[in-house]
Amino acid sequence: MRTAEPGSIAGRRMDVNPELWPDVVDRPDASRARTALTRALVSRALERLPLRVRFPDGTQLGLGGPLVEIHDPEAFHRRVGTQGLIGFGESYMAGEWDAPDLVAALTVLAGSLAELIPAPLQKLRGLWAPKQPGAQRNTPGGARDNISRHYDLSNELFALFLDDTLSYSAALFRGFPATWPLLATAQHRKIDRLLDLAEVGEGTRLLEIGTGWGELALRAAARGAHVTSLTLSSEQRDLARERIREAGHADRVSVELCDYREATGTYDAVLSVEMIEAVGVEFWPVYFRTIDARLAPGGRAALQAITMPHERMLAARHTFTWIQKYIFPGGQVPSVEAVEETVRDHTQLAVTRRDAHGAHYAETLRLWRERFTERADEVDALGFDETFRRMWTFYLSYSEAGFRSGYLDVQHFLFTKENPSR
Repeated sequence: MRTAEPGSIAGRRMDVNPELWPDVVDRPDASRARTALTRALVSRALERLPLRVRFPDGTQLGLGGPLVEIHDPEAFHRRVGTQGLIGFGESYMAGEWDAPDLVAALTVLAGSLAELIPAPLQKLRGLWAPKQPGAQRNTPGGARDNISRHYDLSNELFALFLDDTLSYSAALFRGFPATWPLLATAQHRKIDRLLDLAEVGEGTRLLEIGTGWGELALRAAARGAHVTSLTLSSEQRDLARERIREAGHADRVSVELCDYREATGTYDAVLSVEMIEAVGVEFWPVYFRTIDARLAPGGRAALQAITMPHERMLAARHTFTWIQKYIFPGGQVPSVEAVEETVRDHTQLAVTRRDAHGAHYAETLRLWRERFTERADEVDALGFDETFRRMWTFYLSYSEAGFRSGYLDVQHFLFTKENPSR
């Protein structure tokens, strides 16, 4: 049995739509003993962190630092005690806690994630952590559904917080702090670097796995390449085709609604930007074997990939996370080791180069988050309610904190395929 009660933000009751957000409206049932144990474990963890956690009765925990306001301690501890980090995120969506500087607070938590849960409970993670639902497996049909849930939300929504290139991946800046007027240029710098790594130029046959809204395909076509770009998002495909047609490159770029596993043909280069995170652990070998199979001898593949430390990836790869539940169903961030091992064990490709740019993603996310916040009224006008806006704010802040703390990184990989005729 679960009780349905609205959340609150600094005393204001939130009106959460139960049809859209059933697990945010409904507070999980938890025994008094379990809630008390959760409260004790959470308090013990918070006491050692550089945070200032304040409760309604004036009690404070932490060593001092970014402020976290717990508006509804009972609901907060019940959610965390039954759903772990999923409950933590849902509690924020419900308005049961808040932070004036959400990124700063989450950065402290992300940097201490490995120590927040006592070692004995860490070892039993497989017993208490939620499992990934079978419905989110990235089979060909499942992948289409998973991609659609995020990328088919609304082209207009993404356009509100992305720059004019509509690039939804880490940019590459010349220096920090980054500013909004320089974001489009930084996105082009990132794209050009990947095109350079893959040696894309006049006449190159290029396969792009993951179209986005078409900016990489446009810049490749401007170099004289012939591009086949694959996406599972009908919204992205339609807008990418429109942008490509308006730019006069329809004769050089084909955008197809096609799973990477269904790709055919042979290409001089393969590019894929932050697509591997949507593939799923189970299908990483298939993904890299596909790149290998499509790449001509002597060809080059350039990937931009979010990564996380290997030990944390191993601990989390079979559990169900807040990000998977609400943002990227079926997603899994790999480690550098996982990428390199999969390529070594399942392909003829060689890892030729790897460069890390995590700090650039933190700045990219900051600019997106600030833009999203500034345009909250326009997000609302598109039909996205307050719970969605809190969810999206938490997602952008949570991701930015991951990069600022070092929990996440982003890599440029270059893979080459030997030409046996040489």
